[in-house]
Amino acid sequence: MEGDALRTLRALKRAQAFLDAGITTVKDLGNSGQYLDVALKKAIREGIADGPRIIASGPILSSSGGQLTGLLKKYEWMADEEYRIIKGIEDARLAVKEHINFGVDLIKICADNSPNNTSLSFDEMKAIVETAHRYNKKVTAHATSSKAIMEAIDAGVDGIEHGYSLTDSAAKIMARKGIYFVPTNLTGDMYMRFTGVAKTEAEKKLEGQHKILMMAIKDRVKIVAGSDHYTELGTPRGDALKNVLLAYYEAGMKPLDIITSCTKTAGEFLYLPRKLGVIEKDAVSDIIAVEGDLENDFIHAIFQVKFIMKNGKIYKNIN
Repeated sequence: MEGDALRTLRALKRAQAFLDAGITTVKDLGNSGQYLDVALKKAIREGIADGPRIIASGPILSSSGGQLTGLLKKYEWMADEEYRIIKGIEDARLAVKEHINFGVDLIKICADNSPNNTSLSFDEMKAIVETAHRYNKKVTAHATSSKAIMEAIDAGVDGIEHGYSLTDSAAKIMARKGIYFVPTNLTGDMYMRFTGVAKTEAEKKLEGQHKILMMAIKDRVKIVAGSDHYTELGTPRGDALKNVLLAYYEAGMKPLDIITSCTKTAGEFLYLPRKLGVIEKDAVSDIIAVEGDLENDFIHAIFQVKFIMKNGKIYKNIN
């Protein structure tokens, strides 16, 4: 509603905040208008703006209405502007090809349209996956209900985002098929800010998220860090993204496993194994250094970023 210019200026500011926090690569999964994420990716790559490397999806592939609730008929254009609404199997294949031509790096779908009630059909999701894989692009799915998670898994997606209703049986299938899990957990403090609920209610709600994460780890599902951070919560934008890492820690995930989830494993998920998220010969030269002990004082040390290098260029160096 506010236009592409303002959205782009905000994005530039946020991108710089992410890099300042030591985040050198982000996966942007839609709600960025008509390929504004792809445009920003190109601007950063060309050196016009500073920010993290962007792995962009373009508009989310979704069923009618996208995730915009309560739209009247005359406002359906809003969903069309923010999403690529799929109208059948052949249209699903066409949408993937459109996205690839516009320069996306991966495909994002809504296996369910929460908070809306409709969703892509299984056959539409399967057609999307088949077409994307033909062009060597991965597909990751917004999936919150157990039904949506299983349908996305059966359709052959490469990643499950959120997975708030992930079951043990589904997690075991994901592990066997090599499907990545991006749990967008929140800490108790951030959940209270986001929802306004009391501490006891927040703890009860988050207990379920924590159990799902640890179950997935036990089942050997590959975990990729993802914040789903899209709203103002009163903290610096770059540091706010790290809230998900603190949430993983609160759930019981080990610090070095958390670091792996946003480096090595993330690089593998993004089709860049042994190139991104590792320090070895011929890899992308992204390195950060923190002051402190990540293993024994993770909550403090993760915010003490003193050195940032992205693609061989130093952006911060505090002695």
